[in-house]
Amino acid sequence: MDAAVAGGKPEVAREGDHIIKEVIKLLDRGELRVCTRSGDGWQVNAWVKTAILLYFRVMDMQRVDCGPFVYYDKIPLKRNYDELKVRVVPPATARYGSFMEPGVVLMPSYVNIGAYVGRNTMVDTWATVGSCAQVGSNVHLSGGVGLGGVLEPASAKPVIIGDGAFIGSRCIVVEGVEVGDEAVLAANVTLTASTPIIDIRDGEMKETRGKIPPRAVVVPGTKEKAIGGGKIFTSCAYIIGNRKASTDLKTSLTDALREFAVSV
Repeated sequence: MDAAVAGGKPEVAREGDHIIKEVIKLLDRGELRVCTRSGDGWQVNAWVKTAILLYFRVMDMQRVDCGPFVYYDKIPLKRNYDELKVRVVPPATARYGSFMEPGVVLMPSYVNIGAYVGRNTMVDTWATVGSCAQVGSNVHLSGGVGLGGVLEPASAKPVIIGDGAFIGSRCIVVEGVEVGDEAVLAANVTLTASTPIIDIRDGEMKETRGKIPPRAVVVPGTKEKAIGGGKIFTSCAYIIGNRKASTDLKTSLTDALREFAVSV
């Protein structure tokens, strides 16, 4: 993208709006992604996120009629679900510029622009896939899950959910946190960039932030913190075990839920 267009001045953005709209069209088709795998990590394509931000500038407000519902917004809704082989249960909504691979099921839920949802993933009722979130294949996002949007700054890593992960009801994952492949989050786990993640699998307490390892089983908890002459308890997440490696992922998930008494 031209440096002047990326600078974000409204008049320049208007002149380059054909470029911006082409980028969003490629996002909508799944031919571009905000973030792509690079070895064992992820590479943020900041110029794609910049195009999304500029798209909001160049688009005009318009009325959108959907049956009995009326909306007024700048971004149109996604429509080519039959072509993508994606099941969409009313009133699920996905914005133009998001992409779902074949076999995805959207229960009444919301998928924002720039998001990518992998093959055979379930987005359950009232779950939200925020802007630019990257969700792998064979993932289950349970009811009320909230994956945060990360649009600014353009260089910031979005929320990433690895292949085969199970995200329990009412979990919140925001601020670019990464959940590894086949990990299991129990209901009500909240993960932000500053949430302590305490690994107790080997009998010691090892604290990290921002990333859940592959196949980890995670439950919500609290951590004591001294304040002045007293103490408070702040939210944290505990890694209490591992989901067993198995060719039958449904069986290994069931075993993990039972073995660790994980609520979903």
